[in-house]
Amino acid sequence: MKIACFGAGQIGSAFIRGVLKSQIVRPENLLVKGGKSGTAEALQAELGFRLVRNVADLTDCDVVCIATIPSVIPSILKELKGNLGQNTIVLSLATSPSIAVLQSALGSHSLVARAIPNTPIQVLAGMTGVSYGKNCQTTHKETVQALLGSLGQALEVPEEKLGIFGTVAGCGPAFVDVFIEALADASVLNGLSRKEAYKIVLQMIQGAATLAQESQTHPAVLKDQVCSPGGSTIRGVAALEENGFRNAVIQAITKANIH
Repeated sequence: MKIACFGAGQIGSAFIRGVLKSQIVRPENLLVKGGKSGTAEALQAELGFRLVRNVADLTDCDVVCIATIPSVIPSILKELKGNLGQNTIVLSLATSPSIAVLQSALGSHSLVARAIPNTPIQVLAGMTGVSYGKNCQTTHKETVQALLGSLGQALEVPEEKLGIFGTVAGCGPAFVDVFIEALADASVLNGLSRKEAYKIVLQMIQGAATLAQESQTHPAVLKDQVCSPGGSTIRGVAALEENGFRNAVIQAITKANIH
């Protein structure tokens, strides 16, 4: 597979690291076009992919990813129009514009898709939602699925659901990080060292998520299995409820989903 990527910021660099780590693409077959910040050049010195100056070099790419802020995408689309191969898929990793806008800018016969990944793609533990334009056939979807699936899990969703998908999967890691930090702070307050606290908390969260995934058991059932009558766990759960933990999470997702 040959892939190009516009942008080497937070999501761009996570994508670049992920596809190289997964080995779905070799460094010499990964072409990156960065901006003026120099981040692409610094990343290239570390990872060894190819830097691209001329979009004419992208005509034989299987997928061209756009991983920039939305405001610069119109200029990128102008560059790409007329410089894409017949079977090259343009995959936007940005929150906007829509597939219809991408399709209009690139031409009615272009192959267009949108995906909303999250930062764990760089360690192949991502959750990515993807929607396809009307011209994408099964073979094109399989190409994109193979690419995104190599970075973790990828789920096809209607475009109108990409917003909430991105809120949960994309903003969610920051919310989990706040929870991790709070658990570690509480652990230190109660006598653990910071190093001990983070080691325990990170493994606990990973283990709890793995158990929920592999057992396919409802989280409420798993919670109840740990909460013995009058025990320490149910007292802690009651404290979370008393202080509005559940509502705080719901409000965080709801507020973050306002576009």
